[in-house]
Amino acid sequence: MTLDTVRSSVQAETGIDPISQHLYHNGRLITDSSKTMEQLQIGDGEMLALHVRSPRSNAGAGPSNPGRQQREQQGSAALDHDPEVMRLTILGDPATRAVVEARNPQLAAVLDDPVAFRNMISGDRDRERRERAERQRAIQALNDDPFNVESQAKIEEMIRQECVQENLQIFGQVHLLYCNVEVNGNKVQALVDSGAQVTIMSPACAEACGIMRLVDTRFSGIARGVGTANIIGRVHTAPIKIGSLHLPCSFTVMEGKAVDLLLGIDMLKRYQACIDLMKNKLVIQGQEIDFLGEADIPRQLEEQILDEPTISGPGGTTIGARSGAVRAPAAIGASADAAGPTSTTPAPSVPAPAQASAPAYPQEHIDTLMGLGFSREKAIEALRSTDGNLEYAANYLYQQL
Repeated sequence: MTLDTVRSSVQAETGIDPISQHLYHNGRLITDSSKTMEQLQIGDGEMLALHVRSPRSNAGAGPSNPGRQQREQQGSAALDHDPEVMRLTILGDPATRAVVEARNPQLAAVLDDPVAFRNMISGDRDRERRERAERQRAIQALNDDPFNVESQAKIEEMIRQECVQENLQIFGQVHLLYCNVEVNGNKVQALVDSGAQVTIMSPACAEACGIMRLVDTRFSGIARGVGTANIIGRVHTAPIKIGSLHLPCSFTVMEGKAVDLLLGIDMLKRYQACIDLMKNKLVIQGQEIDFLGEADIPRQLEEQILDEPTISGPGGTTIGARSGAVRAPAAIGASADAAGPTSTTPAPSVPAPAQASAPAYPQEHIDTLMGLGFSREKAIEALRSTDGNLEYAANYLYQQL
């Protein structure tokens, strides 16, 4: 059975002219009517979506009519942006529908209602056109006085914001690398972090593995970097099993870390380990150890990242104060409004309250941040942005570099 036969059957049952029938399979428009169902890879029981469009009249058109050709081109472009075509495409592609449900729940909720879907898409497009026209009017008003330095600065900022908005944006969470190990016979899920200088273990994990008694407290102190952490001491050597390998390893027992065990560069370099991201394996002395899948990694750290305090970022985004992860704005419309030309004017007034709030923070916190190489004003502003949390403030300042 060819597609022409299907169109004829539809016409016999519904009275819809074949020219007005647009058939979709899995969200794709079928254009070749001469092929059979097998050639189009349409099996028994599969659904075809029918979109009815009014046929364009061909009467009275000469062999060469530039105006008619232009209208046909505009109509073809309109077909690509037709909300109903977009809706059918989303319904026919499970992957696209999953993305829409995750990124725009309001739009996903009206996928089964053609009228509500069209109204929502039309409203969004009208709002975009109004915002675009408003920006153009603002630019034209600024261009009316080309020799005004302040006007030219505003034009430059508006052009920069438009370039930023045109860049593709992606917001996602990269999961960390964990592998199963055994420390002193106890199973532990270890985080592999080549950016950590030493191998770190939490006090609770050291107690569970029975090596807390081996901690040398002479190596206690304060770890400084992005924030501070209390070092209880150091276990100079303890057995660790990675894959089938039994290796001696040293551990720095440190408080304030969200992971039980972190394999740092000292351990990885000592045994010439290789992090093979293509294979998703940790290769150490010829042994290949699989990294844990997303469903197997500890949820505690992931939940802490999701619940961590955030700092307002550009364009309505939020930045994790501890992890530095960038999250998408809650509403696309709100971020578009924030990127307008008026959003740059209040910026000079932000640092002003810093002097008034300076006495609210301990002087030692300010001195610690200044010792990291930041000015006093930036240190106070960071503390104010993180509600006085020293560790988050240090992370915030490093994110600005």
